[in-house]
Amino acid sequence: MRIRALPMWALAAMLASTNMTLSAPLLAALENLGRKKAGNEVDWINIADARALTDLGLAGRTGAGWIITAAGAAVLAEHDADSSTAPDQGR
Repeated sequence: MRIRALPMWALAAMLASTNMTLSAPLLAALENLGRKKAGNEVDWINIADARALTDLGLAGRTGAGWIITAAGAAVLAEHDADSSTAPDQGR
């Protein structure tokens, strides 16, 4: 039996629809990769965090360094949407 990989758009939709909670260091690394993709200069990325994101399908490695995947961008967008609609706890 041959197993077929999911298309990236399907994986991104699946991950975005789950309530995936990333640790603070992984979220920071994912946000860093998102800023990098947008063309902004970014600080270094912790290799262990980047590898963990890669294992989750949220990042990848190229000759140019670590990159955010479509699934990673979807999870980041979901997190940003959740953050912007959360009630302000400090006031």
